[in-house]
Amino acid sequence: MSEITKLVKDLYPSLVEWRRDLHKHAESGWVEFRTASIVATKLTEWGYEVKAGSEVVNESARMGVPAADVLAYHEKRALEQGADPKWLEKFSGGFTGVVGIIDTGKPGPTIGFRFDMDALDIQESLEADHKPVAEDFVSINDKMMHACGHDSHTTIGLGAAKVLSEIKDQLSGKIKVIFQPAEEGVRGAKSMVEAGVVDDVDIFIAGHIGTGAATGVFSCASNGYLATTKLDVTFTGVASHAGGKPEEGRNALLAASSAALNLYAITRHSDGASRINVGVLEAGSGRNIIANKAFMKIETRGETTEINEFIYDRAVKVLKGAATMYDAELDIDIVGGAQTSNASPELLPFVRAQAEKVAGYHTIHEGTSAGGSEDATYMMTRVQEKGGLATYCTFGSDIAAGHHNERFDIDEDAMPLAVEFVVNCALNAKEAK
Repeated sequence: MSEITKLVKDLYPSLVEWRRDLHKHAESGWVEFRTASIVATKLTEWGYEVKAGSEVVNESARMGVPAADVLAYHEKRALEQGADPKWLEKFSGGFTGVVGIIDTGKPGPTIGFRFDMDALDIQESLEADHKPVAEDFVSINDKMMHACGHDSHTTIGLGAAKVLSEIKDQLSGKIKVIFQPAEEGVRGAKSMVEAGVVDDVDIFIAGHIGTGAATGVFSCASNGYLATTKLDVTFTGVASHAGGKPEEGRNALLAASSAALNLYAITRHSDGASRINVGVLEAGSGRNIIANKAFMKIETRGETTEINEFIYDRAVKVLKGAATMYDAELDIDIVGGAQTSNASPELLPFVRAQAEKVAGYHTIHEGTSAGGSEDATYMMTRVQEKGGLATYCTFGSDIAAGHHNERFDIDEDAMPLAVEFVVNCALNAKEAK
Protein backbone atom coordinates (compact mmCIF):
# COMPACT_ATOMS: atom_id res chain seq x y z
CA MET A 1 0.00 0.00 0.00
CA SER A 2 1.44 3.38 -1.00
CA GLU A 3 1.93 6.19 1.50
CA ILE A 4 -0.84 8.21 -0.13
CA THR A 5 -3.30 5.32 -0.10
CA LYS A 6 -2.59 4.70 3.60
CA LEU A 7 -3.02 8.36 4.52
CA VAL A 8 -6.34 8.49 2.70
CA LYS A 9 -7.50 5.21 4.23
CA ASP A 10 -6.69 6.50 7.72
CA LEU A 11 -8.65 9.68 6.94
CA TYR A 12 -11.81 7.82 5.86
CA PRO A 13 -13.69 8.10 9.21
CA SER A 14 -13.10 11.87 9.16
CA LEU A 15 -14.35 12.11 5.58
CA VAL A 16 -17.60 10.44 6.58
CA GLU A 17 -17.92 12.65 9.68
CA TRP A 18 -17.26 15.88 7.72
CA ARG A 19 -19.60 14.96 4.88
CA ARG A 20 -22.47 14.03 7.20
CA ASP A 21 -22.04 17.22 9.21
CA LEU A 22 -22.18 19.30 6.02
CA HIS A 23 -25.19 17.32 4.79
CA LYS A 24 -27.02 17.91 8.08
CA HIS A 25 -26.35 21.66 7.90
CA ALA A 26 -27.04 22.19 4.18
CA GLU A 27 -26.72 25.80 2.96
CA SER A 28 -27.70 27.00 -0.52
CA GLY A 29 -25.97 29.49 -2.81
CA TRP A 30 -24.38 32.62 -1.28
CA VAL A 31 -25.46 31.60 2.26
CA GLU A 32 -22.80 28.91 2.83
CA PHE A 33 -21.66 30.79 5.95
CA ARG A 34 -21.17 27.79 8.22
CA THR A 35 -19.70 25.63 5.48
CA ALA A 36 -17.21 28.27 4.39
CA SER A 37 -16.17 29.01 7.98
CA ILE A 38 -15.47 25.31 8.59
CA VAL A 39 -13.40 25.13 5.41
CA ALA A 40 -11.42 28.26 6.26
CA THR A 41 -10.82 27.09 9.84
CA LYS A 42 -9.50 23.68 8.81
CA LEU A 43 -7.29 25.06 6.05
CA THR A 44 -5.77 27.52 8.53
CA GLU A 45 -5.15 24.74 11.07
CA TRP A 46 -3.38 22.72 8.38
CA GLY A 47 -0.98 25.53 7.53
CA TYR A 48 -2.53 26.90 4.34
CA GLU A 49 -2.45 30.53 3.30
CA VAL A 50 -6.17 31.29 3.29
CA LYS A 51 -7.88 33.94 1.21
CA ALA A 52 -11.60 34.42 1.74
CA GLY A 53 -14.61 36.65 1.20
CA SER A 54 -14.17 39.65 -1.05
CA GLU A 55 -10.52 38.68 -1.61
CA VAL A 56 -11.74 35.85 -3.82
CA VAL A 57 -15.28 36.94 -4.78
CA ASN A 58 -15.81 39.94 -7.04
CA GLU A 59 -18.95 41.75 -5.87
CA SER A 60 -19.98 43.13 -9.26
CA ALA A 61 -19.69 39.71 -10.93
CA ARG A 62 -21.96 37.87 -8.49
CA MET A 63 -25.29 36.69 -9.87
CA GLY A 64 -28.53 35.74 -8.17
CA VAL A 65 -27.54 36.98 -4.71
CA PRO A 66 -30.38 36.82 -2.14
CA ALA A 67 -31.75 39.99 -0.57
CA ALA A 68 -29.86 41.53 2.35
CA ASP A 69 -32.43 40.40 4.93
CA VAL A 70 -32.21 36.81 3.66
CA LEU A 71 -28.40 36.87 3.87
CA ALA A 72 -28.57 38.27 7.39
CA TYR A 73 -31.04 35.59 8.51
CA HIS A 74 -28.87 32.76 7.25
CA GLU A 75 -25.70 34.31 8.66
CA LYS A 76 -27.36 34.41 12.10
CA ARG A 77 -28.55 30.82 11.70
CA ALA A 78 -25.05 29.70 10.71
CA LEU A 79 -23.65 31.21 13.89
CA GLU A 80 -26.28 29.38 15.94
CA GLN A 81 -25.33 26.14 14.16
CA GLY A 82 -21.64 26.40 14.96
CA ALA A 83 -20.06 28.68 12.36
CA ASP A 84 -16.73 30.15 13.40
CA PRO A 85 -17.50 33.82 14.28
CA LYS A 86 -13.93 34.79 13.43
CA TRP A 87 -14.60 34.03 9.76
CA LEU A 88 -18.19 35.27 9.49
CA GLU A 89 -17.07 38.88 9.20
CA LYS A 90 -15.20 37.91 6.01
CA PHE A 91 -18.24 36.17 4.57
CA SER A 92 -20.90 38.67 5.66
CA GLY A 93 -23.11 39.80 2.81
CA GLY A 94 -22.75 36.50 0.96
CA PHE A 95 -19.04 36.57 0.04
CA THR A 96 -18.73 32.89 0.85
CA GLY A 97 -15.70 31.87 -1.20
CA VAL A 98 -12.52 30.32 0.23
CA VAL A 99 -9.14 29.55 -1.35
CA GLY A 100 -6.34 27.62 0.38
CA ILE A 101 -2.81 27.96 -0.99
CA ILE A 102 0.38 25.98 -0.51
CA ASP A 103 3.38 27.71 -2.09
CA THR A 104 6.25 25.26 -1.80
CA GLY A 105 8.86 27.69 -3.07
CA LYS A 106 10.14 24.95 -5.36
CA PRO A 107 9.97 25.11 -9.17
CA GLY A 108 6.79 23.68 -10.62
CA PRO A 109 3.38 24.57 -12.05
CA THR A 110 0.46 26.06 -10.17
CA ILE A 111 -2.34 23.51 -10.00
CA GLY A 112 -5.86 24.49 -8.96
CA PHE A 113 -8.79 22.34 -7.88
CA ARG A 114 -12.40 23.61 -7.71
CA PHE A 115 -14.86 22.23 -5.12
CA ASP A 116 -18.40 23.61 -4.88
CA MET A 117 -20.11 23.94 -1.49
CA ASP A 118 -23.77 24.87 -1.97
CA ALA A 119 -26.94 22.86 -1.45
CA LEU A 120 -30.19 22.98 -3.40
CA ASP A 121 -33.46 24.60 -2.37
CA ILE A 122 -35.16 21.24 -1.91
CA GLN A 123 -36.94 19.76 1.10
CA GLU A 124 -35.13 16.52 1.91
CA SER A 125 -37.16 13.33 2.30
CA LEU A 126 -38.07 12.50 5.88
CA GLU A 127 -39.03 8.90 5.12
CA ALA A 128 -37.65 6.45 7.66
CA ASP A 129 -35.85 4.35 5.03
CA HIS A 130 -33.90 7.36 3.70
CA LYS A 131 -30.34 6.73 4.98
CA PRO A 132 -29.71 10.29 6.23
CA VAL A 133 -32.87 9.95 8.33
CA ALA A 134 -32.03 6.46 9.57
CA GLU A 135 -28.48 7.50 10.53
CA ASP A 136 -29.33 11.01 11.80
CA PHE A 137 -27.69 13.30 9.29
CA VAL A 138 -30.75 14.50 7.37
CA SER A 139 -30.74 18.25 6.70
CA ILE A 140 -32.08 20.27 9.62
CA ASN A 141 -32.43 23.38 7.45
CA ASP A 142 -35.87 23.76 5.91
CA LYS A 143 -35.97 23.49 2.12
CA MET A 144 -32.19 23.16 1.82
CA MET A 145 -30.63 19.82 0.92
CA HIS A 146 -27.43 18.46 -0.54
CA ALA A 147 -29.24 16.72 -3.40
CA CYS A 148 -26.34 17.01 -5.87
CA GLY A 149 -23.38 15.82 -3.81
CA HIS A 150 -21.70 19.15 -3.09
CA ASP A 151 -21.32 18.10 0.56
CA SER A 152 -19.08 15.31 -0.72
CA HIS A 153 -17.27 17.70 -3.08
CA THR A 154 -16.39 19.96 -0.15
CA THR A 155 -15.33 16.91 1.84
CA ILE A 156 -13.14 15.64 -1.01
CA GLY A 157 -11.48 19.05 -1.15
CA LEU A 158 -10.89 19.06 2.59
CA GLY A 159 -9.59 15.50 2.54
CA ALA A 160 -7.14 16.25 -0.24
CA ALA A 161 -6.04 19.44 1.53
CA LYS A 162 -5.39 17.51 4.75
CA VAL A 163 -3.29 14.84 3.04
CA LEU A 164 -1.35 17.43 1.03
CA SER A 165 -0.52 19.30 4.23
CA GLU A 166 0.97 16.07 5.59
CA ILE A 167 3.23 15.52 2.55
CA LYS A 168 4.08 19.16 1.96
CA ASP A 169 7.83 18.43 1.79
CA GLN A 170 7.20 16.19 -1.25
CA LEU A 171 5.32 18.84 -3.21
CA SER A 172 6.59 21.38 -5.72
CA GLY A 173 5.15 24.49 -7.35
CA LYS A 174 1.92 25.92 -5.94
CA ILE A 175 -1.35 24.20 -5.01
CA LYS A 176 -4.66 26.08 -4.82
CA VAL A 177 -7.79 24.46 -3.38
CA ILE A 178 -10.76 26.59 -4.44
CA PHE A 179 -14.03 26.28 -2.54
CA GLN A 180 -16.75 27.92 -4.61
CA PRO A 181 -20.18 29.18 -3.52
CA ALA A 182 -23.38 29.18 -5.58
CA GLU A 183 -22.72 26.61 -8.30
CA GLU A 184 -26.41 25.71 -8.41
CA GLY A 185 -28.00 28.18 -10.78
CA VAL A 186 -24.47 28.71 -12.18
CA ARG A 187 -24.01 31.90 -10.15
CA GLY A 188 -20.68 31.75 -8.33
CA ALA A 189 -17.70 30.82 -10.51
CA LYS A 190 -17.67 33.96 -12.62
CA SER A 191 -17.24 36.13 -9.53
CA MET A 192 -14.19 34.12 -8.44
CA VAL A 193 -12.74 34.30 -11.95
CA GLU A 194 -13.21 38.07 -11.99
CA ALA A 195 -11.44 38.23 -8.62
CA GLY A 196 -8.40 36.69 -10.32
CA VAL A 197 -8.48 33.40 -8.44
CA VAL A 198 -7.35 31.26 -11.41
CA ASP A 199 -5.25 33.82 -13.29
CA ASP A 200 -2.01 32.16 -12.16
CA VAL A 201 -3.22 28.57 -12.56
CA ASP A 202 -1.36 26.38 -15.08
CA ILE A 203 -3.40 23.21 -14.52
CA PHE A 204 -7.05 23.32 -13.47
CA ILE A 205 -9.24 20.37 -12.46
CA ALA A 206 -12.88 20.38 -11.36
CA GLY A 207 -15.12 17.39 -10.86
CA HIS A 208 -18.48 15.97 -9.86
CA ILE A 209 -19.58 12.88 -7.99
CA GLY A 210 -22.07 10.43 -9.46
CA THR A 211 -23.58 11.81 -12.69
CA GLY A 212 -24.61 8.40 -13.96
CA ALA A 213 -21.41 6.51 -13.16
CA ALA A 214 -21.12 3.85 -10.44
CA THR A 215 -18.54 3.71 -7.67
CA GLY A 216 -15.18 2.69 -9.12
CA VAL A 217 -15.76 4.40 -12.48
CA PHE A 218 -13.74 7.52 -13.34
CA SER A 219 -13.96 9.85 -16.32
CA CYS A 220 -10.97 11.99 -17.27
CA ALA A 221 -13.15 14.60 -18.98
CA SER A 222 -16.80 15.58 -19.11
CA ASN A 223 -17.34 17.61 -22.27
CA GLY A 224 -20.45 19.08 -23.81
CA TYR A 225 -21.63 21.36 -21.02
CA LEU A 226 -24.13 23.80 -22.47
CA ALA A 227 -23.72 27.56 -22.19
CA THR A 228 -26.65 29.01 -20.30
CA THR A 229 -28.28 32.21 -19.07
CA LYS A 230 -30.74 32.27 -16.16
CA LEU A 231 -33.36 35.04 -16.14
CA ASP A 232 -35.83 36.34 -13.57
CA VAL A 233 -38.50 38.34 -15.40
CA THR A 234 -41.20 40.58 -13.93
CA PHE A 235 -44.12 42.10 -15.85
CA THR A 236 -45.88 44.97 -14.09
CA GLY A 237 -49.33 46.12 -15.23
CA VAL A 238 -52.27 47.85 -13.54
CA ALA A 239 -54.85 46.12 -11.38
CA SER A 240 -58.53 46.79 -12.00
CA HIS A 241 -61.96 45.26 -11.39
CA ALA A 242 -62.35 42.49 -13.96
CA GLY A 243 -66.12 43.02 -14.23
CA GLY A 244 -66.60 46.70 -13.54
CA LYS A 245 -63.62 48.38 -15.23
CA PRO A 246 -61.61 45.84 -17.23
CA GLU A 247 -60.54 48.51 -19.73
CA GLU A 248 -58.64 50.34 -17.00
CA GLY A 249 -56.44 47.34 -16.25
CA ARG A 250 -53.17 46.35 -17.87
CA ASN A 251 -52.91 42.59 -17.66
CA ALA A 252 -49.46 41.35 -16.62
CA LEU A 253 -50.70 37.74 -16.60
CA LEU A 254 -51.57 37.91 -20.30
CA ALA A 255 -48.20 39.48 -21.09
CA ALA A 256 -46.38 36.66 -19.29
CA SER A 257 -48.59 33.97 -20.82
CA SER A 258 -48.05 35.33 -24.33
CA ALA A 259 -44.31 35.46 -23.67
CA ALA A 260 -44.21 31.88 -22.37
CA LEU A 261 -45.90 30.48 -25.48
CA ASN A 262 -43.77 32.48 -27.88
CA LEU A 263 -40.48 31.72 -26.14
CA TYR A 264 -40.99 28.09 -27.07
CA ALA A 265 -41.52 29.16 -30.69
CA ILE A 266 -38.00 30.62 -31.04
CA THR A 267 -36.23 29.14 -34.05
CA ARG A 268 -33.53 26.63 -33.18
CA HIS A 269 -29.97 27.07 -34.45
CA SER A 270 -28.42 24.93 -37.21
CA ASP A 271 -24.93 24.98 -35.64
CA GLY A 272 -25.86 22.92 -32.60
CA ALA A 273 -28.22 22.13 -29.75
CA SER A 274 -30.29 24.89 -28.18
CA ARG A 275 -32.72 24.95 -25.28
CA ILE A 276 -35.21 27.27 -23.63
CA ASN A 277 -37.40 26.65 -20.63
CA VAL A 278 -39.93 28.58 -18.58
CA GLY A 279 -39.68 26.90 -15.19
CA VAL A 280 -41.90 29.22 -13.16
CA LEU A 281 -44.82 31.51 -14.02
CA GLU A 282 -46.63 33.18 -11.12
CA ALA A 283 -49.29 35.83 -11.64
CA GLY A 284 -52.44 37.40 -10.30
CA SER A 285 -54.05 37.88 -6.91
CA GLY A 286 -57.76 37.14 -7.30
CA ARG A 287 -60.47 35.79 -9.60
CA ASN A 288 -62.06 39.18 -10.27
CA ILE A 289 -58.88 41.26 -10.47
CA ILE A 290 -56.89 42.15 -13.59
CA ALA A 291 -53.42 40.85 -12.72
CA ASN A 292 -50.92 43.64 -12.17
CA LYS A 293 -47.88 41.42 -11.55
CA ALA A 294 -46.42 38.36 -13.24
CA PHE A 295 -43.11 36.68 -12.45
CA MET A 296 -41.21 34.18 -14.60
CA LYS A 297 -38.05 32.10 -14.17
CA ILE A 298 -36.51 31.33 -17.56
CA GLU A 299 -33.33 29.72 -18.81
CA THR A 300 -31.67 29.57 -22.22
CA ARG A 301 -28.96 27.08 -23.22
CA GLY A 302 -26.76 26.47 -26.22
CA GLU A 303 -24.14 24.00 -27.39
CA THR A 304 -21.84 27.00 -27.80
CA THR A 305 -21.75 30.39 -26.15
CA GLU A 306 -22.78 31.92 -29.49
CA ILE A 307 -25.84 29.67 -29.79
CA ASN A 308 -26.90 30.50 -26.25
CA GLU A 309 -26.55 34.21 -27.04
CA PHE A 310 -28.70 33.69 -30.14
CA ILE A 311 -31.49 32.13 -28.06
CA TYR A 312 -31.10 34.72 -25.28
CA ASP A 313 -31.28 37.68 -27.69
CA ARG A 314 -34.46 36.37 -29.24
CA ALA A 315 -35.94 35.59 -25.84
CA VAL A 316 -35.43 39.23 -24.85
CA LYS A 317 -37.21 40.34 -28.04
CA VAL A 318 -40.15 38.07 -27.23
CA LEU A 319 -40.36 39.41 -23.69
CA LYS A 320 -40.23 43.02 -24.88
CA GLY A 321 -42.84 42.32 -27.54
CA ALA A 322 -45.21 40.78 -24.99
CA ALA A 323 -44.76 43.75 -22.67
CA THR A 324 -45.52 46.16 -25.50
CA MET A 325 -48.57 44.18 -26.60
CA TYR A 326 -50.18 44.38 -23.16
CA ASP A 327 -48.76 47.78 -22.17
CA ALA A 328 -46.87 46.30 -19.24
CA GLU A 329 -43.53 47.32 -17.77
CA LEU A 330 -40.75 44.76 -18.05
CA ASP A 331 -37.81 43.99 -15.77
CA ILE A 332 -35.19 41.37 -16.71
CA ASP A 333 -32.62 40.27 -14.14
CA ILE A 334 -29.79 37.92 -15.14
CA VAL A 335 -29.31 35.69 -12.10
CA GLY A 336 -26.92 33.06 -13.45
CA GLY A 337 -24.86 31.94 -16.40
CA ALA A 338 -22.19 29.58 -17.70
CA GLN A 339 -20.06 29.13 -20.77
CA THR A 340 -19.10 26.12 -22.84
CA SER A 341 -15.65 24.70 -22.36
CA ASN A 342 -13.98 21.45 -23.37
CA ALA A 343 -11.15 19.64 -21.66
CA SER A 344 -7.61 20.30 -22.83
CA PRO A 345 -6.70 17.10 -24.72
CA GLU A 346 -3.04 17.46 -23.75
CA LEU A 347 -4.02 17.07 -20.08
CA LEU A 348 -5.94 13.81 -20.40
CA PRO A 349 -2.95 11.38 -20.41
CA PHE A 350 -1.75 12.95 -17.15
CA VAL A 351 -5.22 12.74 -15.57
CA ARG A 352 -5.61 9.12 -16.65
CA ALA A 353 -2.20 8.25 -15.20
CA GLN A 354 -3.14 9.70 -11.80
CA ALA A 355 -6.49 7.88 -11.76
CA GLU A 356 -4.81 4.60 -12.68
CA LYS A 357 -2.80 4.82 -9.45
CA VAL A 358 -6.05 4.62 -7.46
CA ALA A 359 -6.71 0.92 -6.86
CA GLY A 360 -10.44 1.52 -6.35
CA TYR A 361 -10.95 2.77 -9.91
CA HIS A 362 -11.64 -0.33 -12.00
CA THR A 363 -12.94 1.53 -15.06
CA ILE A 364 -11.48 4.72 -16.52
CA HIS A 365 -13.08 6.56 -19.42
CA GLU A 366 -11.21 9.13 -21.49
CA GLY A 367 -14.31 11.29 -21.76
CA THR A 368 -18.06 11.44 -21.29
CA SER A 369 -20.83 13.69 -22.59
CA ALA A 370 -22.17 16.04 -19.93
CA GLY A 371 -25.26 17.72 -21.40
CA GLY A 372 -26.22 20.05 -18.55
CA SER A 373 -24.47 23.27 -17.54
CA GLU A 374 -21.66 23.93 -15.06
CA ASP A 375 -20.11 27.24 -14.13
CA ALA A 376 -16.64 25.75 -13.59
CA THR A 377 -16.50 26.36 -17.35
CA TYR A 378 -15.74 30.01 -16.54
CA MET A 379 -12.65 28.88 -14.65
CA MET A 380 -11.65 26.39 -17.34
CA THR A 381 -11.96 29.02 -20.06
CA ARG A 382 -9.92 31.62 -18.15
CA VAL A 383 -7.12 29.12 -17.50
CA GLN A 384 -7.08 28.02 -21.14
CA GLU A 385 -7.13 31.62 -22.39
CA LYS A 386 -4.00 32.28 -20.35
CA GLY A 387 -2.21 29.26 -21.83
CA GLY A 388 -3.00 26.71 -19.12
CA LEU A 389 -4.67 23.30 -19.26
CA ALA A 390 -8.04 22.38 -17.78
CA THR A 391 -10.43 19.47 -17.45
CA TYR A 392 -13.60 18.41 -15.66
CA CYS A 393 -13.67 14.89 -14.20
CA THR A 394 -16.40 12.57 -12.96
CA PHE A 395 -16.00 10.56 -9.75
CA GLY A 396 -18.37 7.61 -10.05
CA SER A 397 -20.68 6.85 -7.13
CA ASP A 398 -23.66 4.61 -6.57
CA ILE A 399 -26.59 6.87 -5.67
CA ALA A 400 -29.87 6.29 -3.85
CA ALA A 401 -31.88 8.48 -6.25
CA GLY A 402 -31.22 10.86 -9.12
CA HIS A 403 -29.44 14.19 -8.69
CA HIS A 404 -31.78 16.98 -7.48
CA ASN A 405 -34.13 14.40 -5.96
CA GLU A 406 -35.29 14.59 -2.34
CA ARG A 407 -33.95 11.05 -1.70
CA PHE A 408 -30.52 11.62 -3.26
CA ASP A 409 -27.58 10.14 -1.35
CA ILE A 410 -24.08 9.07 -2.37
CA ASP A 411 -21.88 6.07 -1.69
CA GLU A 412 -19.38 7.41 0.84
CA ASP A 413 -16.81 4.86 -0.36
CA ALA A 414 -16.46 6.97 -3.52
CA MET A 415 -14.97 9.90 -1.58
CA PRO A 416 -11.55 8.45 -0.66
CA LEU A 417 -11.01 7.41 -4.28
CA ALA A 418 -11.52 11.01 -5.39
CA VAL A 419 -9.30 12.31 -2.58
CA GLU A 420 -6.47 10.02 -3.63
CA PHE A 421 -6.83 11.12 -7.26
CA VAL A 422 -6.64 14.82 -6.32
CA VAL A 423 -3.59 14.22 -4.13
CA ASN A 424 -1.89 12.30 -6.95
CA CYS A 425 -2.49 15.18 -9.36
CA ALA A 426 -1.01 17.74 -6.95
CA LEU A 427 1.96 15.54 -6.09
CA ASN A 428 2.82 14.80 -9.72
CA ALA A 429 1.78 18.09 -11.37
CA LYS A 430 5.25 18.51 -12.88
CA GLU A 431 4.52 15.50 -15.11
CA ALA A 432 1.65 17.26 -16.89
CA LYS A 433 2.59 18.39 -20.38
